[in-house]
Amino acid sequence: MWSLSGRPYKMCDGYTRRELLQIGGLGTLGLSLPSLLRAQQISRDEIPPEVLNDPTFGRAKNMIVCWMQGGPPQHETFDPKPHAPAEIRGLFKPIHTNVVGTQFCELLPRTSSIADKLAIVRSMTTGNDQHSASGYHVLTGYRYIGPNPRTITPHDWPWFGSLVKMLRPSEKLPPLSAVWIPDIMRLNESVTPAGQTAGFVGNLWNPDRFVGNPLDPNYHVEGLDSVGITPARLQSRIDLLSQFDDRFHLGERGQAPLTYDNFQEKAFDILTTGKVREAFQIQNESATMRETYGNTEWGQSCLLARRLIEAGARLVHVNWAREPGDSAVDNPMWDTHAQNADRLEDVLCPIFDNSFPTLIRDLEERGLLDETLVLAIAEFGRTPKINAAGGRDHWGHVFSFALAGAGIAGGQVYGTSDKDGAHPAENPVTPGDLTATIFHLLGIPHTGTFKDVERREHKLTEGSPLRDILGVDRAIPDLTVSEGDPQRIPPFHDALLLRRDFTGTNAFRPTNFGSRPKGWRAGPLIEEQPHDAFGVHLKTIDGVPHAAIGFGLNEGKTAYSFAKGTQAIIAQEMRNPRAGRFVFTVNAIGEGISQEFYEQVFLKHFTCRMTIFRFANIQKNPEERSEFASVTFQPPFAKDASIKPQTFEMSQVLDSPKPGSNFSIGTGLGIAVIVEKITDGVLELPAETAPHAAWIRIPETDLKFFSRTINDKVVV
Repeated sequence: MWSLSGRPYKMCDGYTRRELLQIGGLGTLGLSLPSLLRAQQISRDEIPPEVLNDPTFGRAKNMIVCWMQGGPPQHETFDPKPHAPAEIRGLFKPIHTNVVGTQFCELLPRTSSIADKLAIVRSMTTGNDQHSASGYHVLTGYRYIGPNPRTITPHDWPWFGSLVKMLRPSEKLPPLSAVWIPDIMRLNESVTPAGQTAGFVGNLWNPDRFVGNPLDPNYHVEGLDSVGITPARLQSRIDLLSQFDDRFHLGERGQAPLTYDNFQEKAFDILTTGKVREAFQIQNESATMRETYGNTEWGQSCLLARRLIEAGARLVHVNWAREPGDSAVDNPMWDTHAQNADRLEDVLCPIFDNSFPTLIRDLEERGLLDETLVLAIAEFGRTPKINAAGGRDHWGHVFSFALAGAGIAGGQVYGTSDKDGAHPAENPVTPGDLTATIFHLLGIPHTGTFKDVERREHKLTEGSPLRDILGVDRAIPDLTVSEGDPQRIPPFHDALLLRRDFTGTNAFRPTNFGSRPKGWRAGPLIEEQPHDAFGVHLKTIDGVPHAAIGFGLNEGKTAYSFAKGTQAIIAQEMRNPRAGRFVFTVNAIGEGISQEFYEQVFLKHFTCRMTIFRFANIQKNPEERSEFASVTFQPPFAKDASIKPQTFEMSQVLDSPKPGSNFSIGTGLGIAVIVEKITDGVLELPAETAPHAAWIRIPETDLKFFSRTINDKVVV
């Protein structure tokens, strides 16, 4: 769904009179705003000769901004520190890219193979560790000086895309000179930070936001249909809106009625020819192309950005949207305060490392990369030192970003951070330098000015272009074969459990094994078969391994002694848990020497229960846990082949304790099935009365998730 203010509800102070008119029809594409198309366009006569003669000036006809909301860690992306202490370098290794002498983290194997097309800046700094204020600085080029950067006001400095929209609108697709997909930038719940609007230049220059998930099979942008609108009615609406512009902007247009009419005609033609509608029909892409970008909202948004650039959009901002259920957790998006390594390995890097290099290659193959500037950046990086929850916290003192495409000399690294990745060591870069570079490459003199709604003049930026990374006749770097292994980081999938059943190699690992690779943990783990000891076994049924928890799986011809609290457990860490409702199911059946022994001894003294829990520490041993909920169950005894495993289910809501607060993922969440002796005293089963054998057999489990919804009542 399209919304002028960024989503189908109010962002700030509500709609203006102009917005209300636009919502009625064609105005949603700016067709009532030919002054937008006329803009404050720059005449070549206004450009200093030394700028105009610079071969990199105006090299970019278009731009795509890949905004990695939350702040990726520099250590695990573009600036690994292999020689730093473990608590700083993290768990992952560096790999050599396809550029000799340049290393990325092993979590970016595909990106490492296009390093020759990238200019990596490792010395960006804002000096601010706040999402909103640091993000504002990056998105505008200016530090925030207002009362609260977590709120949008008409006094904010304009987003750099709004100034591009004003000063360098698209010639091919003027109504979509600055597009923002697939959602607004939102902090927890409904908090929308400053820096993502046109601010004091007025709502006219806000980005055209199209809110919706292009991964959705029914993805559709309202307002682009002419269904039910006859040509006469269409023209009537435009005439009416034109009269509104005549009334309120005649003096502003001055001596340019012909230009005004030309833009009006061009805007009308764009809609009636279906060019805009076609650009948003991402379903027309082949299944192969869509899969190559990745079956994620981010991946499909990158593909949609390419389609919009092809159609003629000047600038497309792709926002890293929130996942279902992450609106109030302690590690949303790239904001990895907890489980930094898990989030990177399971979710963030698999998504980014599929879509970003695919976008670069796709643009190149279509002949668009040489005229399209691509930027991958966030509001800041993350702390050098890993915290007690295995996360990294906010860090604006130094971080990395990547540039590619038009006017960028690829295959190089600019700037360095210190040995810990904590502060710039050489060539510090400011957001003003970045915006100056963007304006320069898009053909806007970075020394120029613009006017606000009160006709006051302002400097575009106080920074300078990063000339060391610019180039037209690019020097080809020394190339090699990237060490990156794409199988190390497979494409993202959203399964909460890596394994639902017990097939494959290493079906179980001991409970003290650690977090990686994820999968089943078991204890006591009875790995020698056959064996009678109490614990977790693999039992094969019709060639398929099942989990068996109990004792006597061989013949049970031994003595047993069970104290109260004796237990056996199978457990698995969740992949990417978010806030919402979890439904854990277990298929189980009882077996043993006899139904009488199973019911009178095993079920009398032992309980079978399923639980959802949080790990107690970073070692992630499921025997050390804090349980949210636990449900007991009694599988029926398989007295004959007609008795099948029964399904048992538990449901638990995990959410923030109060509006505006976060639910703590902490060191990770997991599920477990536990068999435990609960009766007092010691249960003695002497050898003289053997055999003794009883267990529960589990062929498979499942875990489903239903996300919480955003609470729009939460205020700053």
